[in-house]
Amino acid sequence: MGHPSAVATLLCQLGLSMAIQWLGLTESGSGVAWNESHHCRLLAGLVPDQFQLCRRNLEVMHSIVRAARQTKSVCQKTFADMRWNCSSIQRAPSFGPDLLKGTRESAFVYALAAAAVSHSIAQACTSGELPLCSCGSVPSEVPGSDFRWGGCGDNLRYGLQLGTAFADSPLKSSKLGTQGLKAMNLHNNAAGRQVLSDSLDTKCKCHGVSGSCSVKTCWKGLPNLDEIASDLKSKYLAAIRVTHRLIGPRKQLIPKEMDVRPVKETDLVYLINSPDYCMPNQQLGSLGTQDRQCNKTSVSSDSCNLMCCGRGYNTYTEEVVERCHCKYHWCCYVVCKKCRRKVERYVCK
Repeated sequence: MGHPSAVATLLCQLGLSMAIQWLGLTESGSGVAWNESHHCRLLAGLVPDQFQLCRRNLEVMHSIVRAARQTKSVCQKTFADMRWNCSSIQRAPSFGPDLLKGTRESAFVYALAAAAVSHSIAQACTSGELPLCSCGSVPSEVPGSDFRWGGCGDNLRYGLQLGTAFADSPLKSSKLGTQGLKAMNLHNNAAGRQVLSDSLDTKCKCHGVSGSCSVKTCWKGLPNLDEIASDLKSKYLAAIRVTHRLIGPRKQLIPKEMDVRPVKETDLVYLINSPDYCMPNQQLGSLGTQDRQCNKTSVSSDSCNLMCCGRGYNTYTEEVVERCHCKYHWCCYVVCKKCRRKVERYVCK
């Protein structure tokens, strides 16, 4: 038997990882037909409450699998220019310490995943994929003189209802994990959904002779998930380190540093500092940045100085083939030539 403290730490991490194990549905759920309730048993990573939701709402599982796929791809795209580039999310449903220990990075992934599942369900209602929901309700605000409410808005209310039930249930039902970790992840889930809600915007389509826009029909719609992720990345960079402390009758997440303002509902919060991700360290969940491509002319996080952590970089010359000198021919095709040019690549030592 291992040391009691080591076993306790492992159990805490297992409890925490269960909350985002559903991101592994990209592997176990992508080929499922979702027309029989027993299909829910084919999935690895669902906690009992999620399994029951799956059985009662089979038709919504396509949207949840899509949300898992989008969370993985959008996270990696959003952090492609950072030392931590979210590549570890590909390991779902098994995660490393970077997403298990209450880090700033896990705060982002939880928030994005929670936003993604509500986003996916809300838009599935609009597209007619789900029989139990349809377009969002007509906004209560009075339309302007130059437009009228119409079209089919995203059903954010339904998306938030089902998305919250699915994303939060592992944290509320599990007896594993510390109360601080649960509180942190529930807060970040809610923060992700709040950023999603705040992004709901008025979208319009023009009608009129020759596209004159004499009449506009408008509805409330969500942006694509990339925009939500961009907002959350800004909050990741400004995330607040917190502690879970008894304040009055109950425990709350409060800033660890005395001179930091109180936590807001849209702030991302974390419990422990992350490594610098410069060197490989399996215990810390760091893959290092050796062999990562960098930008020689940048002064941002993808610059060779920052990305390579001062170790320097190697320069490689590659020949690329591109389409060029394209000409449109009536009617209706484009003919292009192929051009070769040499480009320099810079790779961290």
